[in-house]
Amino acid sequence: MTRFTRAGAVVGALTLVASLALTGCGDEQKKPEFVGGTSSAGAGAESGSSAPSAPTTPSAPSGPTLTLSPADGTKDRPVSTEISAKLPSGGKVSAVTLTADGGGSVEGKLRTDGSAWVPSAPLKFGTRYTATVTANGSDGTSSQGTSSFTTMAKPKSTIGSGLYLFDDKSYGVAMPVVTEFHPGIPKKDRAAVQKRMFVRTDPPQPGAWHWVDNGTQAYYRAPEYWKPGTTITVRIALAGMPLSNGKYGDMDRKATAKIGRSFEMKVDNANKKMTVYENGALVRTIPVSLGKKSTPSSSGTMVVMEKKEATTFDTRDDPDPANRYVTDIQFAQRLTWGGEYIHAAPWSEHVQGRQNVSHGCVNVSMANARWLFEKTRIGDPITVKGTERKIAAGNGWTAWSLSWSAFIKGSALPVPSGGAGPAL
Repeated sequence: MTRFTRAGAVVGALTLVASLALTGCGDEQKKPEFVGGTSSAGAGAESGSSAPSAPTTPSAPSGPTLTLSPADGTKDRPVSTEISAKLPSGGKVSAVTLTADGGGSVEGKLRTDGSAWVPSAPLKFGTRYTATVTANGSDGTSSQGTSSFTTMAKPKSTIGSGLYLFDDKSYGVAMPVVTEFHPGIPKKDRAAVQKRMFVRTDPPQPGAWHWVDNGTQAYYRAPEYWKPGTTITVRIALAGMPLSNGKYGDMDRKATAKIGRSFEMKVDNANKKMTVYENGALVRTIPVSLGKKSTPSSSGTMVVMEKKEATTFDTRDDPDPANRYVTDIQFAQRLTWGGEYIHAAPWSEHVQGRQNVSHGCVNVSMANARWLFEKTRIGDPITVKGTERKIAAGNGWTAWSLSWSAFIKGSALPVPSGGAGPAL
């Protein structure tokens, strides 16, 4: 029998190993490859947003000249450069054009707070650009400024990054936007990096980012589960972004995904039952067997991260001989990096609903495991309560294991109590 192999489409050359000393009934304590995502480079319009480029020719400026950033003549600018201007009192940017030497105009969009204009894709390395910004003053005057700058050569040292989303795929209502970085983002850089991680939802729902302590992951979620039918458009715009550790962002990553119907699983250790709700209605009650006292299941809200119809759990490298085994498993749904799954356990059917005998997994019958497997999607939530331990932060996509007030404390930028709107 072979060891459990991880499934998914690789978004970047990044595989992180979870350093979690947790016992589960799954295989090694490793993360699967990225569930999905796409990357992009070069100039282009941002997915799911309007992209103003060359506007109609404005009238001749009548006010003071604008001071732009980057300043005229600047060299070695990152390809993540944004265009901003020092505006006259009461002024508002009305038009931005950015053109590359020998090329056409670059598409982009103003930040919602008006602080800068963001190109819709990374600029090209080693290229000269000319920016022209026009602003209208509150007194009716028009101001304009022009700046030419040159981008830096391609850096040699980059971070690895990833985005756990597939274009045009449908996920559960608890699917967080999950980004990964290797090495982790230093604390001093997280605010700047977070400003370059754009999320837009349709219908609009406020949200926030939360960083895990070591900076290797950041999650984005709303105060409540996503509304069924939501479209989520994400751009992690880090290509060429300089970090304080001497590294640069490796590439921009984009994905547009859908949220499907509501499907929730709730497990109570007190009665050893799972109640399953679809679109708010109870559709099935399932007897379960959770982790025995020496290897308890985690309490908290987790999400389905990966599904394998058939696999093999191989725990022969576990430090405790009592937890070493090789077992063929059917209908496995991963909940944690530490090895907790929902899966079929025909050997424990006689005690399901009455006794906990697993190594930390949620054991269900073969028939119920098949039924669940056919119903669930990546991102469907499962809440377990009443066990001997709580889910450890970062042991899986734990964005929903925190209250909203606790979650927003993990943001590197201030977050309104109800969540923030899109930055672009």
